[in-house]
Amino acid sequence: MIEYIVIALLLLAAELFYFRIADKCNIIDKPNERSSHKTIVLRGGGIIFTIGLWIWSIVFGFQYPWLLAGVTLAAGISFVDDIHSLPDSLRLVVQFTAMFLVFQEMGLLHWDMWWIVPMALVVAVGGTNIFNFMDGVNGITAGYSLAVLVPMLLVNRTLDMTGGAFVEESYLIVAIIGVLVFSLFNFRPRGKAKCFAGDVGSIGMALILVFSVGRLMLATGDITWIVLFLVYGVDGVLTICHRIMLHENLGQAHRKHAYQLMANELKMSHVTVSLIYMGLQLAVSLGFIYLIPNTIVAHWIYLIAAALVLAVAYVLFKMKYYHLHEEYLASLRSSD
Repeated sequence: MIEYIVIALLLLAAELFYFRIADKCNIIDKPNERSSHKTIVLRGGGIIFTIGLWIWSIVFGFQYPWLLAGVTLAAGISFVDDIHSLPDSLRLVVQFTAMFLVFQEMGLLHWDMWWIVPMALVVAVGGTNIFNFMDGVNGITAGYSLAVLVPMLLVNRTLDMTGGAFVEESYLIVAIIGVLVFSLFNFRPRGKAKCFAGDVGSIGMALILVFSVGRLMLATGDITWIVLFLVYGVDGVLTICHRIMLHENLGQAHRKHAYQLMANELKMSHVTVSLIYMGLQLAVSLGFIYLIPNTIVAHWIYLIAAALVLAVAYVLFKMKYYHLHEEYLASLRSSD
């Protein structure tokens, strides 16, 4: 317990020190057409997630060196991109390289699974970028990360009783501590956030979570644990499909995610929106863990049913409120 208190204090000091650097170096987030905020805020506060991984490695031994290298590489290039925009091609090359290193730590890179790796890399990198795209209102990255990390900690402790823990418990605890420290400065109402996670935070945390869920899948032989990412997955995938239907350039900034409609067109509090996403994912995850039989068939039925319910809710929400976003776009065109 003492080591976790010391780590929390170290992470708090590191975050405050970063604020001084960001303020001095003008590392800020200016509002644009995609933004759900209207004031200038310090960017990159999510660097604390990577710092937390380094501190965990130093304190508890470098148990996952390939993961540490991958997260540091991806977070590093994302931090540079937060300061000076980099070509998408460069960021993707680095992200694939970083994910390859994460896969190495997971033990996926051996010949009898060679056919899985390319497809898994594409899915994992795509999911990582969806996690990044969803970082648009105060508290959503922190809240959602907790909604993934806490259920994983519960599952890990359950499996540990039978000697089958899928990851070091201290790894998950330190990740949770990092999110809580970040939340002190970000999980706040609109206009009150001290910092945003930035790509360095959302990409770094995405890799930390992908590694954890991947290890859980490998330990149980059950890929339906993807349910831990279901709420983001449904929103992200259906929003991409919607934009394709509108013949939009997927590389351009937009405000079409459901959470963006809530925060911008419906004027809902950022904290409320983040809690909705956090609560939905927690409900889905805890239901998966505690309410259904622990069989592959039951898991698949639950995953498909939950995905369908979320997808229907997303479509109905968009059908009812998307016209408000169209009115917003029309107002922009008329003011030009």
